[in-house]
Amino acid sequence: MIQLLNTKILYIIVISYVLADNSVINNDCSCGKNLNREKCINDDTNKNNEYCSKNNDKFVNNNDVKNNFLHNNNDNDKYLNMVRINGDSYFIGTNKPVFAPDGEGPQREVILDSFYIDKYEVSNKDFKNFIKATGHKTEAEKFGDSFVFEGLLSEKLKSTIDQAVKAAPWWLPVKGASWLHPEGKDSNISDRLDHPVVHVSWHDASAYCKWVGKRLPTEAEWEVTCRGGLKDRLYPWGNKLTPNNEHRANIWQGEFPDINTGEDGFIGTSPVTNFPPNKYGVFNIAGNVWEWTSDWWQIDHSKNDIKNPTGADNALDKVKKGGSYLCHKSYCYRYRCAARSQNTPDTSAGNVGFRCAVS
Repeated sequence: MIQLLNTKILYIIVISYVLADNSVINNDCSCGKNLNREKCINDDTNKNNEYCSKNNDKFVNNNDVKNNFLHNNNDNDKYLNMVRINGDSYFIGTNKPVFAPDGEGPQREVILDSFYIDKYEVSNKDFKNFIKATGHKTEAEKFGDSFVFEGLLSEKLKSTIDQAVKAAPWWLPVKGASWLHPEGKDSNISDRLDHPVVHVSWHDASAYCKWVGKRLPTEAEWEVTCRGGLKDRLYPWGNKLTPNNEHRANIWQGEFPDINTGEDGFIGTSPVTNFPPNKYGVFNIAGNVWEWTSDWWQIDHSKNDIKNPTGADNALDKVKKGGSYLCHKSYCYRYRCAARSQNTPDTSAGNVGFRCAVS
């Protein structure tokens, strides 16, 4: 009983927020914001650290992305499965932040030039074509492991892993986990080629976008797309999570992290074409997987940074948006358009993917 109690205590994070409906919101946990490779240190030498142990000798940045990729120069093909967002004045952020320390507020005006953005998250099939054409090796493959949610692993595999993220012990570093083997060497993507690619770092995502003649969207572009023309709404479709009792996003149902009832039809990722699109015709921009943006992380937003804002000039982390299949209102209530999180650009995990944009 004592051991069970101690295990449960690990799942409690000190900082929490209470919404108007009295739901307790946790500021950390499932989002994966603690999964930063630069901060991993050896548990044997520092029992109070917040991360799993890693071999720091392998922690090298991958800023020198090779330029000898086979680019797609056909503009007609480039814009297939993209939507155009017209240049205009928009509002992003919120004056009612759930996680104020995340820099969700205030609501602020941005003026954007017209841009195109992918209707769908980049799929395993898309990324497989990229790998085949370029020989790109992802950072997860270079490091030899990546973070996987323990609920997707077999008991046999979990018994071989003796490390975890202290602040969120359901995140485990799994050897051999990569885009091709999402839950480790014994898994594959043969039955989920239409699911979003995961275990891709910001560098990997940028390399793919460059190969297809695109780029990652800015945070402002992403959030304007997410809102689908709606103002002051929580989600891409409005304020009600399940209008007409219909699931609109792939998120966690049940009690995180122990029980996922899968009421939306999925325990892990879902196909990139699943669930209704927003009014812009964009699919899965909330839930399913977190999506990298091009912005460096900042929480203090300048009132003067209105025209095509791009975030901080430089920082340690990159902004990711949209939440994932692991998000639950009691822990990671970040499948809202205004919500945001961050990771170092070399970090990868089983709930992080991306989509591309074009100026």
